[in-house]
Formats: sequence, C-alpha cells, structure tokens
Amino acid sequence: MSEIYRVDVEITAPIYDTEVTSRVIDAVANMFPTADLEEEFGEVRGEAHELDHFSELLHRQEILDTARGEFFANREGDTFTFALKKQAAFEEYVNFSVGKPDELGEIAVRVRVDEPSLEEYVDHIAPPTEDGRPVDA
Repeated sequence: MSEIYRVDVEITAPIYDTEVTSRVIDAVANMFPTADLEEEFGEVRGEAHELDHFSELLHRQEILDTARGEFFANREGDTFTFALKKQAAFEEYVNFSVGKPDELGEIAVRVRVDEPSLEEYVDHIAPPTEDGRPVDA
C-alpha cells in the first residue's frame, strides 16, 4: 500500500507538582514515539505526523472498535480528538479517558487529517472489524 497520509497530531499533557516530569514525558513518548516533545509551563507538548505506533498498540490490545468509536464521537470536520490516561500510557497501554476527568490529568490528542479523508485515515489506524478481527476494505 503506497498511500500518502498527511496528518498533524498535537499532544498535550499537564505535569502536576506531585508528578515526576520525566515519567509524564515517558508516558507521552510511549504512545507517540515519533513526536517532537518539549516541556513548557507545567505541561508536555508534542507534535507528530503519524500514528503508526499508536495503531500497533490498538491492534495488539484488540480495541479497534473502541478506538473507532472514540475517534468518530469526537470528530469535528477534518479533526478528531481523544484523551488517554497517563498512568496506563506510562505502561505503554492504551486506556481512553472518558467521562469524569482523571485525577492525574490526561494526555489530550488532536488529530487533523489533510489527506486522505478523515474516514480513510481512521480506517488505516483502526480498521473496521468483524468478529473482532480487522476486515480489509
């Protein structure tokens, strides 16, 4: 598959006084290893242009349908957002933060898709499933 994807991923995570900064940075890097990360003003900020590793984690944990639901539920035009629990991310485990905000704060992710369409990109990182297995479109 020689598809070209053009996406911008913005990542932010607060660093609270009770947290070790390097652990928050590690949590973000575990989810998004290709992101350019920097610490500023009590938070980690990052930018990436792909979600390949994150997609691998979704496949490994077999939570593609959950991910698709989160992505489409939080869609606005060519952008979707989601939040992850920091503690789980530190263990390189995807745990979407839904409902009540996590007491340690969350890793907030905003993905803007230029090419292809948002639906096609979501199909790439979290393909539809049938009986729990990804189906080829």
